[in-house]
Amino acid sequence: QVQLVESGGGSVQAGGSLRLACRASGDTYSSYCMQWFRQAPGKEREWVCSINLAGGTNYAESVKGRFTVSKDNAKNTLYLQMNSLKPEDTAMYYCTADRYCRPDLRSWGQGTQVTVSS
Repeated sequence: QVQLVESGGGSVQAGGSLRLACRASGDTYSSYCMQWFRQAPGKEREWVCSINLAGGTNYAESVKGRFTVSKDNAKNTLYLQMNSLKPEDTAMYYCTADRYCRPDLRSWGQGTQVTVSS
């Protein structure tokens, strides 16, 4: 099972940018489908984006055109580039890894906080 550690969160003003990273260890990283989720205070957790084994990506409508997910298999690291940030992007961001691309074999990181002020 893979272990995940997120970094790169912080506080930024609206319109700014942040780049989150999620480093994986403990298993063959390249065999996992990866996602980013987020959860704002008092709200349900929501899916943000995903990247499959071939590098294909999908995004939630709320972040499409502003966020870009990528991965570096050589560094065992997943990234989330977030541009044009809005206050409603404020949340704890979590990366996940699905072994064999199976959601029932999902691992979660501990999360990194993103705060966007207006």
